[in-house]
Amino acid sequence: MQNHILEAFMGVTSTGFVACGILGCLCKWGGVCVYICTFCVPQAIRIIRTVLEKYGTYESFEVATGGRLLSKCQIWSVIRKYMQKEGCVGEVVVQLTDDLLSQAVMMVEDSRPTLAINLAGARQHWLEGMLRHEIGTHYIRGVNNTRQPWHSSEGRKQYSLKPANPTEEGLASLHSVLFRKQPFLWRAALLYYTIERASRLSFSALFQDLEQYVQDAGVRWEYCVRAKRGQTDTSQPGCFSKDQVYLDGILRILRHRQTIDFPLLAALGKVSYEDVNRLKKFGVLEKARIPHFMQDLERYMKQLDHIVTTNGLNEEELEQLLPD
Repeated sequence: MQNHILEAFMGVTSTGFVACGILGCLCKWGGVCVYICTFCVPQAIRIIRTVLEKYGTYESFEVATGGRLLSKCQIWSVIRKYMQKEGCVGEVVVQLTDDLLSQAVMMVEDSRPTLAINLAGARQHWLEGMLRHEIGTHYIRGVNNTRQPWHSSEGRKQYSLKPANPTEEGLASLHSVLFRKQPFLWRAALLYYTIERASRLSFSALFQDLEQYVQDAGVRWEYCVRAKRGQTDTSQPGCFSKDQVYLDGILRILRHRQTIDFPLLAALGKVSYEDVNRLKKFGVLEKARIPHFMQDLERYMKQLDHIVTTNGLNEEELEQLLPD
């Protein structure tokens, strides 16, 4: 059972982690990428530049849209209120730390679902989005997944499931920005761009390249470390491509948002949006958990439309980028 829970939360399949785009990108957890995706680079750069045109610098964007950093007491208050909304008080262990490369991470520790939150990223207007990402998406889909006949690696093979990613991280990333007034996809776009550049540049050259978008040396360092993790010689081009999965998944979901049954996507567990229609007759849907923010589906869909518009995307472009 513990392995089933671990697979549910981490999105692991029998073949490892796959982050794929039109040009191909295959990576196993803990490995170094062989191929990377480049097909979303123009969209990534456009999103980054749109943010900088509006706010001047990343640092100004962070303050204007994220608000102030929260104290530990304020963070705990927001977490308690959110857990109540999702009906999962006491189910998840929460750790506050300043030792994470990411903003937060959902994991299994001592057989218990555990959420680690980076104190440096816990901002006034961003924290609930982080909780929608980790609890409202990863945790809830993980819980629903444990009840499905495809909860194990063998079950995924039996039902011929596609990898959970890029759907899993794409959906979670959309939920991070879902109710922001200005839901820019800055982080997903910069991560995607950073990986593409890391495949061609050394660590130091990458660090210099990112300065055109991010002046804060500490922030740039974190992006570079994420991109170069697993490399034995960071003076050479090369990257760990997992971080491209966020923007890849976002664009795929936005492209098909009018035909995706989002509550069902949550209820069926760790599945791709491409598998939802054929799996619904096999799924265990009784008592399935649906994130509270999906209850008003009309509002939810309007927010997805707002994300498309804010980031300078449009239907024609998405259809050309990701044809059926």
